[in-house]
Amino acid sequence: MKITHKLLKLLCMAAIFNINAQDKSYLDKKKPIEERINILMKQMTLEEKVGQMNQYNGFWDVTGPAPTGGSAEEKYKNIKKGLVGSMLSVRGVKEVKAVQKIAVEETRLGVPLIIGFDVIHGYKTLSPIPLAESSSWDMKAIEKSAEVAASEAAATGINWTFGPMMDISRDARWGRVMEGAGEDPYLGAQVAVARVKGFQGDNTFRSPLRIAATAKHFAAYGFVDAGLEYSASEVNRNILYNQVLPPFKAAVDTGIRSVMTSFNTIDGIPATANQMLLRETLKNKWGFNGFVVSDWASIREMIYWGYSPDEKSAAKSAVDAGTDMDMEGGIFVPHLVSLVQNGQVKESLVDDAVRRILRVKFELGLFDDPYRFLDEKREKEVIGNKANREAVLDMAKKSIVLLKNEKQLLPLKKEGQKILLLGDLAASKNSPLGSWRIASDNNTAVSVLEGMQKYKGNSLKYEKGIALTQEEPTFLTEVQYNTTNREGLEAAKQAAKDADVIVMVLGEHGFSSGEARSRTQIDLPGLQQEFLEEIYKINPNIVLVLNNGRPLAISWAAEHIPAIVEAWQLGTETGNAVAQVLFGDYNPSGKLTMSFPRNVGQIPIYYNHYSTGRFTNKDGNVFWSHYSDVDKTPLYPFGYGLSYSKFEYSAPKVNKKTFAKGEKVEVTVTVKNTGIYAGKEVVQLYVKDDFASVVRPIKELKGFEMVALQPNESKTLTFSLGEKELGFYNQDGKFVVEPGTFKIMIGGNSADVQELTIELL
Repeated sequence: MKITHKLLKLLCMAAIFNINAQDKSYLDKKKPIEERINILMKQMTLEEKVGQMNQYNGFWDVTGPAPTGGSAEEKYKNIKKGLVGSMLSVRGVKEVKAVQKIAVEETRLGVPLIIGFDVIHGYKTLSPIPLAESSSWDMKAIEKSAEVAASEAAATGINWTFGPMMDISRDARWGRVMEGAGEDPYLGAQVAVARVKGFQGDNTFRSPLRIAATAKHFAAYGFVDAGLEYSASEVNRNILYNQVLPPFKAAVDTGIRSVMTSFNTIDGIPATANQMLLRETLKNKWGFNGFVVSDWASIREMIYWGYSPDEKSAAKSAVDAGTDMDMEGGIFVPHLVSLVQNGQVKESLVDDAVRRILRVKFELGLFDDPYRFLDEKREKEVIGNKANREAVLDMAKKSIVLLKNEKQLLPLKKEGQKILLLGDLAASKNSPLGSWRIASDNNTAVSVLEGMQKYKGNSLKYEKGIALTQEEPTFLTEVQYNTTNREGLEAAKQAAKDADVIVMVLGEHGFSSGEARSRTQIDLPGLQQEFLEEIYKINPNIVLVLNNGRPLAISWAAEHIPAIVEAWQLGTETGNAVAQVLFGDYNPSGKLTMSFPRNVGQIPIYYNHYSTGRFTNKDGNVFWSHYSDVDKTPLYPFGYGLSYSKFEYSAPKVNKKTFAKGEKVEVTVTVKNTGIYAGKEVVQLYVKDDFASVVRPIKELKGFEMVALQPNESKTLTFSLGEKELGFYNQDGKFVVEPGTFKIMIGGNSADVQELTIELL
């Protein structure tokens, strides 16, 4: 048979018809999601399945001409072939719509992309850094903060965030402590749940302003050796089960839709290839039905770890372990098809991964309307609106922690005071935005200077003093602190002579913490300590306002400076929040969620440590657990924070002393505001299991409640403790509740508590 040009054209048209005649019933909204997944999976080639497991970073102006040459062209072609399941860092309605249009309208099956982004503490409108937020101990405010972040991100076309980070960490040298909720797993779990709810809402995603959340980094990333980024983590099973995993388990129970692997190794195995973590614990034991995404190129990095000899081996290890999507690694697409065809990887594992990814896409409504997140009018209405600004201001005020307040320096008077404001950071509109704010615009924070200028009744003077940095850093550059230039010091000293009170804003630049921002010294960097001491010699009436992303070692300031305010990096509304606290329009109620060390040599330092056989110096000799050069207690302990109010605690009481297994322990305490200001107090409950099959911490947070009290007002609080609070995970990862005696402790911080003893039969 002779194939003419006309016949060839007819054959091509027939082929196109056959493709278009495929079963499209996976688009039927009335069918259950699992059925729709089954229909779609039957029509996917192995190559298309692997494509869903591939994520690319944004690589060109999508609304402009298609790229030519290099990796960008290859990525572009792969999107058109249906070999890409997700994009990250493509943002803005026009850009996202352009790339989504390719995936939906120019590929064989039209599977939509899921669009990811690092929405860490806001999108355009920024809340405080997450460590600061956790210091509020206000779960409703934290949930609202995540909701604001989700709404702005979703309005720009993003439907998936790589957050929240829920790594527990005890090491302030690690820069990423700014992304988490501190050192305690109980509080960390509460914060994780609040953030997941804020991002995802009720998990139905009916609203186009909610996005899928990611639990990261799974797991033990916060325990990297010496606080050094991308290093190994040496954790035993006790720490893993009882300290590291609880926030992740809480997030899974809340319905989080994705989990990100961590960069570190555990027991010598990279987390991205750790079957015990991903497949056995997360997917099988916990029943997680979302999908697992690698962190950036972490599959490829297994080669550099010395774990995988080549890309193909890395791909096999990751899929076998349970990693479902390769973030910007370029490993799955070139190797996974042949690994399946050669019988080295089971196709059932690929199918499981793809089902998980498709499930989340269906849940987000992307198959029903791939453009549901893409509305330019909504984008303009949501970004930076008044309600969002008000929400992040509320969050910022609640995040501030008052560390010290002597000589009645705070609150500042609103009239008749000569106030001198000092410090490079006081006028900065950039550093207060903190790290991880890649969608926000530089220099958009309200500075402390601007916030204080709104209070007109005083004489306010500003002097920069000594410069903080050599030049303004960026997200991709190291912060170079000024260590030689003292220009501005003399002008500041002259101004200090005349002031009634001096407010000095010191700390770290916003880019000194975050990913790849580990530090070996965590005191005031550059010439700031010298600056502080020189001003103190002239006028000791100083209020030190700290801007930082991690706990700092400030022993000299704690001894000499009469008032210290931990103001962190508070985001867009920084200056307004700080000013309202300093002038008493908001009474600070924050409490630390990481212990502050006396010096870096104490690190890691944390409140819930184990006891030791030699914890006291009963015999007057040196052979007991201590440092010979400094007290072994923290400078400021976990849970610590003052108020302009004063709070008095009654002795705690229990309904009885002995309890059968399964019975609830009811603990009551009365708290009274004995100060002259209305205020809020975070009442904290700790538990100590006196004797157990494994050594238990000296105390563990197991409950907290914030109480608001008017002057001279009292309230009685009741805490209920059950097996969940009294038990722990044993060496096999099994949750057990053992009989014996328990100490119950209640107070305003982890070091200042009253205790009683109960017995569990």
